[in-house]
Amino acid sequence: MIKYIDKKHTYIGENVQIGDGTIIYPNVVIEGNTIIGKNCLICVSSVIKDSIIGNDCNIYTSYIINSQIGNHNTIGPYANIRENNYICDNNKIGAFVELKNCNVNNNTKIAHLSYLGDTYIGKNVNIGCGVVTANFDGKRKNKTNIDDDCFIGCHSVLVAPLNIKEHSFIAAGSTITKDVNNNCLAIARASQVNLEGKNPLIEK
Repeated sequence: MIKYIDKKHTYIGENVQIGDGTIIYPNVVIEGNTIIGKNCLICVSSVIKDSIIGNDCNIYTSYIINSQIGNHNTIGPYANIRENNYICDNNKIGAFVELKNCNVNNNTKIAHLSYLGDTYIGKNVNIGCGVVTANFDGKRKNKTNIDDDCFIGCHSVLVAPLNIKEHSFIAAGSTITKDVNNNCLAIARASQVNLEGKNPLIEK
């Protein structure tokens, strides 16, 4: 049985299918050819269109459009799952994460404030806060491949086309433009320079 917290303030399209045990909160919009599995939680003000969501998923105030999500996933709050994403099982797609045309394998965490476009992500990958895949070079959309068991440090920029092989670690704050081999630590930062007495906000 589906539980609606406030059915008067919820819109469910006529072609939508929802499994038993799922809870729908107010101000939710679910439309198009959407299928939602059993025992899911769809929280306040989420919008889901033309998507498939598996069992035991928690969706916290997020947009999901034309994508497929497996079982035991947590999405949001405030995630933007745009078109053509395939998210497997046991993943966390966290606050203010935007995905477009991505394939995310099992047991991966993309926890906060990241944009990933045209990206393949393997199993057991950790994507740090503020990571961006720079997929557009002004003419073409290019792909980034991140293999299993990689760690992508906070505020890294991955400039596509790019391949990051298994068990690699990208140091925080790096801009990566070349492929990274297996079991590598990749660091790409300019050296810090401190100019004494040159603070432009201090009047001379």
